[in-house]
Amino acid sequence: MKGGRSRADENDNDTKLKSRGARAGKRKAKAPKDPNKPKRPPSAFFVFMEEFRQQFKRENPNNKSVAAVGKAGGAKWKSLSDAEKAPYVARAESRKTDYNKNMTAYNKKLAEGENGVDENESDKSKSEVHDEDEDGTGEEDEDDD
Repeated sequence: MKGGRSRADENDNDTKLKSRGARAGKRKAKAPKDPNKPKRPPSAFFVFMEEFRQQFKRENPNNKSVAAVGKAGGAKWKSLSDAEKAPYVARAESRKTDYNKNMTAYNKKLAEGENGVDENESDKSKSEVHDEDEDGTGEEDEDDD
């Protein structure tokens, strides 16, 4: 057959599909996000967009489209010279240094929590530690009447 697919081609496609399906079920579960971890700092463009969104909202109060704001902001950012971008770059750099300080402190805190003595015991360890009776023997008192 001219231009037709042979059975060999169909079998190859079937095995490719099967192998993808098999791998999809074996994905590793994501580790839960730590709510105490500092958020990454915004880039200079996003620092610019914080200001630009407010300005755009004042100038175009009827425009509720997020896409329109993004497109207008992107076009404005591209048209700015390096000198006009400099304040946003400086603010982004200062936020980045703050972030790095916070991450250093966060990582240090994590390292101490794993290796050092943790003041916040889990509920399970508290219950195991405090299972002893008030007299500290760990045995129940038997009343001899």
